[in-house]
Amino acid sequence: MISGVHAIIYSKQAERLREFFQDVLKLSWVDAGRGWLIFALPPAEIAMHPDDESRHELFLMCDDVHATTAELKRKGVELSMPISDRGWGLVTRLKLPSGDEIGLYQPKHPTAIALSVSSETKLRARRLQRRRKRVQRK
Repeated sequence: MISGVHAIIYSKQAERLREFFQDVLKLSWVDAGRGWLIFALPPAEIAMHPDDESRHELFLMCDDVHATTAELKRKGVELSMPISDRGWGLVTRLKLPSGDEIGLYQPKHPTAIALSVSSETKLRARRLQRRRKRVQRK
């Protein structure tokens, strides 16, 4: 079954992006070898939207887009568009050091994140219970 999502940002300036995700966003990471950093992301969700063309987008989510963008601006991050209310959420785009952009939004709709977190917590609890039963039997 699906155990996670691995998203990739292709860029001519990948090293600058790695520094941004490490130093500015403060995401934890592992070195997969030869300096290929893979960053841990917060819980994720995926949605399918109708459109005239097929494409993919990546948005970081936050609880307070105004506070988050203020903190990022203090760290030198520029917004490539002002925060706008789309009805379903408050949306902006961050200009990355490579010149690329990434979306940032504060959802106003129910999110699926709590579903994955609670499922993961339940799975861990079941595993812990099984381990305890094995220890008790010994």
